[in-house]
Amino acid sequence: MQKTTKYLFLDSGIVNSHYGDNVEMHLNTIQKDEVNNPLFTEEFFSNPSKSWEVRYDNSYPNVFYDRQEKIYRCYYTLFLKDDHSATTPLEKRPGQQYQPSSKRITGFCYAFSKDGVNWEKPNLGLVEFNESKDNNIIFRNAHGSCVFLDEEETDPKKKYKLLTKIEYSHDNHFMAVAYSNDGIHFGEPIPWPNFNPQADTYNYFFRDPVTRKFILITRIWKNGLRIAAKCESVDFIHWSEPVEITRGQGAESQVYSMPIFRYENIYLGLPSMYKEGDRSDDDFDTVDLKLNFSVDMNNWEFVAPKENFIVRGIGKYPTGEFDCGCIFSSTPVEIDHKIYFYYMGGNGQHTNFRETSFARGYIEKDKFAYYAPKNEGSKSIVLTSAFNFFGDQLSILADLEEGGSIQYEIVKRNSLESMEGFGVADCEPIIGSGWSSMKFKNKKITDLGNEPFCIRFTFEKAKLFALDGFLNVLKKKYNQ
Repeated sequence: MQKTTKYLFLDSGIVNSHYGDNVEMHLNTIQKDEVNNPLFTEEFFSNPSKSWEVRYDNSYPNVFYDRQEKIYRCYYTLFLKDDHSATTPLEKRPGQQYQPSSKRITGFCYAFSKDGVNWEKPNLGLVEFNESKDNNIIFRNAHGSCVFLDEEETDPKKKYKLLTKIEYSHDNHFMAVAYSNDGIHFGEPIPWPNFNPQADTYNYFFRDPVTRKFILITRIWKNGLRIAAKCESVDFIHWSEPVEITRGQGAESQVYSMPIFRYENIYLGLPSMYKEGDRSDDDFDTVDLKLNFSVDMNNWEFVAPKENFIVRGIGKYPTGEFDCGCIFSSTPVEIDHKIYFYYMGGNGQHTNFRETSFARGYIEKDKFAYYAPKNEGSKSIVLTSAFNFFGDQLSILADLEEGGSIQYEIVKRNSLESMEGFGVADCEPIIGSGWSSMKFKNKKITDLGNEPFCIRFTFEKAKLFALDGFLNVLKKKYNQ
């Protein structure tokens, strides 16, 4: 059965920006779960104490739903040993500068949930810490680790795959992979045969549904700046050399980590952007969560780059909200037709004392970003790139405010003249929010034949999120 194709308006390749008028792109900021957040937090100073949870730091949450086991899994990195955090009670931290030690030890821990809200940190009995194995530690000396449930794997012993940086010290580390049949008991890490990137970040990987290769998004350094890089593997053992794929703009906008995921026909990224370079700036040493996209994973564009996808909480350390300082997100999980993003939020500066908590927020499906009027009171115009149409089904995802309107027409790609029977006067009106069919009074879209055409939207008091239908964007300027 023939399938429709969905295009998000955040994809600049489907819009002819030269003819846009009074429009601008905005992020649909994630709605935080104010009822349940934070879902869990560091418990070093709790009673009883989880003595291995001395500092979550960035924690790099790795969350997915395991359909076979019917549970949500969360894997997270932390410091198991950190002398300054351990010896400085919470009430004595304000006014002190955190001093990291070379003796810090990283670890990799596990939590699970049956409903996505209530999380348990089980005693796994795997790793001895302070003369006890009653903890949820999977590995010691593992930095920025990631677990992937490989549903294409035919060997049950390799169903769960782990990639990590084994880190004994700043100068003694190596990349490694491991396998498990249950997501908890992993075999001995297997070192990469080639290449040893710095990789002091969230080393996120997945199996690309397009190329079938394993893709790792890690981090390298160039000229003192943090930069996102990509490695590839066919067999999960042999990996390519890291290649730069995106960067920010100078010291005040550095890509600290960037998990990515396939969504419809593009890739979306969740870059945590680190800000340094100006110690007097109010946001110095903080981390913001942005959104970017790519059609090939090699070239990335930020979506509404001045806006944050997850907005940091209000205030400053130590009295600010739990996520007022730094944010690091996992790739999303769909729950009840909403897209949830689980993240770690810290309440202080990146290099200072901060306590970090696990939380979540959501957007409605497909509503990542939207076109909206730049100035209210005037109509806005968005002209799409040229599409080939091969069926009559065509829909738009939009939000309409009271008194808002969306009109549309199909126009010639060169002259931009309306096709007869496909003008503004011929279109069936959009009367509400959500997905709406785009139809014409006396014509069917298939009456257009095989020639490519553009769609012109004229709107006010509305937000345009996505298109869906029997159409394909013309490749000439889309992805060469």
